[in-house]
Amino acid sequence: MSEVAALVGDRARAEMLSALVSGRALTAKELAYVAKVTPQTTSEHLSKLVEAGILTFNTQGRFRYFRLASAAVSQMLEGIMTVAASRRVPTFRDPTLARARICYDHLAGQLGVAIADSLIRNGHLLLGPDGGEVTESGETFLAKLGIDVKGSRRRRRAFCRPCLDWSERRYHIAGAIGAAVAERCFEMKWVNRIEESRALHITPAGEKGLLATFGIKRVAAEKVSSHQ
Repeated sequence: MSEVAALVGDRARAEMLSALVSGRALTAKELAYVAKVTPQTTSEHLSKLVEAGILTFNTQGRFRYFRLASAAVSQMLEGIMTVAASRRVPTFRDPTLARARICYDHLAGQLGVAIADSLIRNGHLLLGPDGGEVTESGETFLAKLGIDVKGSRRRRRAFCRPCLDWSERRYHIAGAIGAAVAERCFEMKWVNRIEESRALHITPAGEKGLLATFGIKRVAAEKVSSHQ
């Protein structure tokens, strides 16, 4: 525990890990830019993180692409962010992070929480501190949305679990079903990534689709809420 804490606690490494929480793979050059350190220092940091099992990498051509080694690492980082944010009112370099962002492979921020709220309110989802489950009506609802619920159950990971949102201090949906919802939103072009950020842009098609499907509407100050 102390070894991992020391690795994550370094400022430059923390910046790199925060950039990788999005689930995307980044090169050493990109991570050096994020952490504002030299390529040589970046290489040293990445070697330590790979050796500790926090990061892994793939080589394509002359580039190495680094990513978080597992969902467990992502959950650990999100947990640290949640605890850190509880000490003060969080501030955002990019205010769109609070509205919608990717958390490893699922939706977070006001959008992620609003989707979870909608599913819970309509009896499609049970979600609490100890776990989550999709109800029978939820399976039907998600199937109509184009999500393979049975296939998600067979994946080698938690099917449906709560993830405490570090900006909203409430739960959004993680696990295989959370990833499937996010993937479907990307497929339908409801959201797209904002370059060099974990933030997501909700497209005009997304605003219509989210309203029609989940009752989620756009409100003042770029916040997202849902109809009661």
